[in-house]
Amino acid sequence: MARDPELPAMPSLRLSGAFALILLSSTSPFAQGVANAELPELSVQGPSAGSLTVPSVAAQRDTVNATVGSVAFVDAKDFQNRYANTLRDVLKDTPGVFVQQRYGQEMRLSVRGSGISRGFHLRGLELLQDGIPVNSADGSGDFYQIDPLALRSVEVYKGGNALTFGATTLGGAINFVTPTAQTAFAPNILRVDGGSFGTIREHFQFSRISGPADFLVSGTLTNSDGFRDHETQRTQNFNANVGYQLAPGIETRFYVGIYLTDQKLPGTLTLLDALNDPTKANPSAIAGNQSRKVETERIANRTSFALDVGKLDIDTWAIHKSLYHPIFQVIDQDGWTYGISPHWAGTFDIGGYRNDTIFGLRAFAGQNSALQFQNVAGQRGAQTLNALQSSSNSEAYGENRFWFMPDVALMAGAKAFSSNRTYSDKGGFDPNPAVKFDDRTYQGINPKLGLIWQPRPDIQVFADITRSRDVPDFSDLNQTIGTTTRFVPLQAQRAWTYEVGTRGRLDRLAWDVTLYRSVIRDELINFNSGVGAATNIPANTFNSPRTIHQGVEAAVSLDIIRDLTGVGDRLSASQIWTHNDFRFVNDPVFGDNAIAGIPRDVLRSVITYNHPSGFYLSPSVDWVPQGAFADHANTLQVPGYTLVNVQTGIDFANGISVFLDARNLADQRYVSDISVVTNATLTGGNPVAFFPGVGRSFFGGVRASF
Repeated sequence: MARDPELPAMPSLRLSGAFALILLSSTSPFAQGVANAELPELSVQGPSAGSLTVPSVAAQRDTVNATVGSVAFVDAKDFQNRYANTLRDVLKDTPGVFVQQRYGQEMRLSVRGSGISRGFHLRGLELLQDGIPVNSADGSGDFYQIDPLALRSVEVYKGGNALTFGATTLGGAINFVTPTAQTAFAPNILRVDGGSFGTIREHFQFSRISGPADFLVSGTLTNSDGFRDHETQRTQNFNANVGYQLAPGIETRFYVGIYLTDQKLPGTLTLLDALNDPTKANPSAIAGNQSRKVETERIANRTSFALDVGKLDIDTWAIHKSLYHPIFQVIDQDGWTYGISPHWAGTFDIGGYRNDTIFGLRAFAGQNSALQFQNVAGQRGAQTLNALQSSSNSEAYGENRFWFMPDVALMAGAKAFSSNRTYSDKGGFDPNPAVKFDDRTYQGINPKLGLIWQPRPDIQVFADITRSRDVPDFSDLNQTIGTTTRFVPLQAQRAWTYEVGTRGRLDRLAWDVTLYRSVIRDELINFNSGVGAATNIPANTFNSPRTIHQGVEAAVSLDIIRDLTGVGDRLSASQIWTHNDFRFVNDPVFGDNAIAGIPRDVLRSVITYNHPSGFYLSPSVDWVPQGAFADHANTLQVPGYTLVNVQTGIDFANGISVFLDARNLADQRYVSDISVVTNATLTGGNPVAFFPGVGRSFFGGVRASF
């Protein structure tokens, strides 16, 4: 058994059932959200009181904005009039979040460079739905379970600020909150939208409140041929929740979800093809009929208790996932993830001073049967792997904020954890396996210290330092070498992150600006090990001794003109800027090169006109001045690009809404994402590593709320 060798200079802590401390936000409201692009005035439609298990959207916003550190809050009303098919459509107006579509619903989602060079799925960022983890127990994750049309709000906690959920990865956590009958926009919603590439989508939502009980059911069916050849997408998402007030101050809520995805994979292209023939599919993707078929079932419960001091939430969950994934081989997996997490938050006085505290525990585990076969035109050939992947995690966390002055608070917190990864090769398909069994345990303590000054209810200034630790997942630990899969022991990635920022509103001006610097040891770096058509082989992973991630996360919004025509209309402008400076430090191979995969600057400018009749017009520009490097040797860089988009529509008083979402109007050819390689010159300067961006497209829809 191996343990993470580097622990902080403080007493060690074993975690079999330990616990620690944390803060929760104050009850004082930070009245206006400033983390999305338009930074709008708070406006909650329909029933909004919330309940004990799921507070109102206004209360959710207040909780997020009371965090000592960089956070963001997105109300679903900000993207309901878009063709919101992927998380890019949900999060593209959030500073510090880099999200780019690869194809279909597959994308790169990175916060502060989390999983920067991984060319598939997710690492270093925890996704939650209603506060309950979506990630598998080993920390890996994907996006297919999240239905943008089934959301009421999104909470983004960057880096160590996600300690409120017990997450302390480099990227932090994003919590996707689904509506209940109390927080839904309307009791009934019907929606149909579609457009380019043979896209059609139907959505329904139905909810009722009856005495102490309430329920909500929603479903979304999506069919699209996709921008590229061999990119057909078929998804069926179903979400439901039922709440019941057991007694005054006690409420329970059950969540059920079924998520079915059948996505063809077009693969990567050379840079020349990506820019000149972007609809083309990689020939090996067609020959292998590469696809990703996922069936996921989720059941969860939150039971909440209003105590004399604070509130106690107890979450439990179980998620079953079946994956059939023909790529370089046929990956055939079936597994369960399950867990329990009690969480207490309260406010009380200490010597006449206000004190806000959170305590939490999380215990979750999972097993995954991992089979692999030779890919024969998308069907199983000869078996090459029969393995069992087991993960378990015990975590205790806490945070405390002490208001030693009426407008100044000191925050301190910590998380202690123990994570085990056990791998068993049961098949004997590798004649000379390097490792048939391995058991690795990673342990540590991640502290956090910060200060917040709130001179006015809607202005905050903060500074903090946090420790993060990313435990390798099985995509890192199980690596394909030749034609066989081996267990490769890796160290946990560790970092100290320093940040300072401010958010607030002064009359017509709203802002959210954070500067951060992460000093990282043993960063988990991926690179694609193949060349040519072999780039469909998953990337190898290694620990880079020293790296730096630093940058700026900024959003500014200004109401330029109010009462433009004297009827209460408004013209506003917003600017979102994410600056990324990620690089090696004295690396023996790459020196001080930039870490490949994410561009240095990403900017988004939006101008919006709103009329009290419900009409709106919102042109926008997405600008990447310089593209990302494709290799860590920094020999190949993709070109920058500019995309022009327009959204318009009208919300009628009778609950009918229509919208048009026009994208990339100039039909710009560009690279949206990269499957990073080590040195492009080793492939003759022409690696098959690029995902072309989507061309000119038009989507429209109609929604009825009643």
